[in-house]
Amino acid sequence: MVWPFKPSFRKQIARIEITGAIASATRKRVLDALKTVEEKRFPALLLRIDSPGGTVGDSQEIYSALKRLRDKVKIVASFGNISASGGVYIGMGAQHIMANPGTITGSIGVILRGNNLERLLQKVGVSFKVVKSGPYKDILAFDRELTQPEENILQELIDTSYIQFVQTVAEGRNLALETVKSFADGRIFTGQQALELGVVDRLGTEEDARRWAAELVGLDPEKTLCYTLEERKPLLARLISGDSQISSCLSSGIDWVEFDLSTNGLPLWLYRP
Repeated sequence: MVWPFKPSFRKQIARIEITGAIASATRKRVLDALKTVEEKRFPALLLRIDSPGGTVGDSQEIYSALKRLRDKVKIVASFGNISASGGVYIGMGAQHIMANPGTITGSIGVILRGNNLERLLQKVGVSFKVVKSGPYKDILAFDRELTQPEENILQELIDTSYIQFVQTVAEGRNLALETVKSFADGRIFTGQQALELGVVDRLGTEEDARRWAAELVGLDPEKTLCYTLEERKPLLARLISGDSQISSCLSSGIDWVEFDLSTNGLPLWLYRP
């Protein structure tokens, strides 16, 4: 879209959408968008989250960037159909959170999965010779059972990541640590229940969240534009679908096979039924 005049970003609300499983590509796109929000001095940001979560490190980096930005920008997070696990963690970077009554959220916790193909490999006559520098160098190897010492090591890793998650929710929502632990057992809950637990501030739609963001910075909700920051599309895609940046992003499907392969053995803040 070619602007007929230089837009006044101080009178607009930035909008960033986080959809699908959170991984490195999501992190890069969102961090670039947040940098643009700061550079163009938008007064407020509407953060739309429709994600089941994803990798721990990428979620933490997005959260940290949001936390730095909120010293300069009012941030309202809007939870969509699902904002669970890492989606919740990212939402803690906003000063205010709104969810639909039926939003699926929660799933506060950590999961780590590995594949054990030992019996299958034995059937087809495949085995591996491993030379390693220490007893735990091939922890979670797919060709053998996990030993008890290895399981203890991984459990300690999970417990540490879990505490980081709980502490962030407690700090972000001004709740006692033990209060958060009482519902941070991996369970999912609705937006209505999240409101009662103190995880979100209000119930409402994305439009309600947009109006709230405008009001927080003294803008007229009826006249304030929402400027969506999205990844630049290839030329052909722009010619087919248009290049308007004031638009809603469509949720992309999740390639779970690719995601599982790329995150195998990594701790995840992820809800996946």
